[in-house]
Amino acid sequence: MPRRGENIYKRKDGRWEGRYIKGHSCGKAQYGYVYAKTYKEVKEKLYTVKMAKAGDVGQEADEQIHEFEQAVPNFMELADEWLASIRPGIKESTYVKYANSLKSYLAPSFSSRFIGTISRADVSDFCAKLSKSGGNHKKGLAPKTINDSLSVLRSIFDFASREKALSVVDISGISMKNNRLSIRVLSMSEQKRLEYALYTDFNSCSFGILLSLYTGVRIGEICALRWGDISEAEHTLRVTRTMQRLQQLNEGSRRTKVIISSPKSECSIRTIPLPHNIFQLCKCRRKEDEAYVLTGKIHKYMEPRTMENRFKKILLKAGIEDATFHALRHTFATRCIEIGFDVKSLSEILGHASVNITMNRYVHPSMDLKQQNMNLLSNLFPVK
Repeated sequence: MPRRGENIYKRKDGRWEGRYIKGHSCGKAQYGYVYAKTYKEVKEKLYTVKMAKAGDVGQEADEQIHEFEQAVPNFMELADEWLASIRPGIKESTYVKYANSLKSYLAPSFSSRFIGTISRADVSDFCAKLSKSGGNHKKGLAPKTINDSLSVLRSIFDFASREKALSVVDISGISMKNNRLSIRVLSMSEQKRLEYALYTDFNSCSFGILLSLYTGVRIGEICALRWGDISEAEHTLRVTRTMQRLQQLNEGSRRTKVIISSPKSECSIRTIPLPHNIFQLCKCRRKEDEAYVLTGKIHKYMEPRTMENRFKKILLKAGIEDATFHALRHTFATRCIEIGFDVKSLSEILGHASVNITMNRYVHPSMDLKQQNMNLLSNLFPVK
């Protein structure tokens, strides 16, 4: 809120903004703006402007007014405007991701720059620096993290060009090559050992892991799942929510919070038919509709990082090589392909927008399956 009688505000980026009337058009006031790091500096600038407009100071103040009114917004001013303009239409998790990218990576390199002076070479140098020494430990960032920052930068450039008619450099084509990550999929023997360990000490957490292994739901989706999402009449599981822990921006001492929201995309809202044996387990463990599946309580949930930690302890106990909870999703997709699952059906069960995503990202044929397929060529061999 401005102080009484003044048009001075503190912006979200920590700077102060002062507003003054520089003229009128069609009966409406036209405003000018000045900026500074402190309230006092903004007040002094406003005083200079107002005195100059009243004719009480000379040419020097007039030149200052011209400078204030003609100044092009710097990078962070435009970045703040862009982020504020898209906030109503994006999820909170997306907003936090963009804001962190700005604060941690883009601002240190471009905050004081005028956007029209940023060149392709500047952007390339920015990428190289992050790759070599970015991050909290100065050991370099992953290509995906850098590309995510580049995506934010492109959006800000587009906003400056489209909304402010500013001339910006074309940075299309600048990106970091993503390293091909090794995807962890449980082998059949590992899967059997995991299932044995789950049944040995079968509780709500064990049930949730088994449910994920046989449906491919994500860790946030299983944590947000309530019993009302499982239909006894239809033998299905309905995914409509996800749970995640987000960083809080400017929210006092608590750095993070748990939120439950809609899944990552419209395709992620889906209905999954349950295998018969899994459905029977659901019937045996059924609680009231509003209770969380992982706790059996209405007002008590298990958050993703707790589920991840418990999963890793079970792997350790079962003598299985370390893996993340997400490996269950990859394992589910791989098993489905191995038994001849229809790929289109699998894609919809996983909540993907296209079959290509399913095939390229989640289907990992085992060596046994590859051997079986290669053996099919034996039928073509002329000598039997």
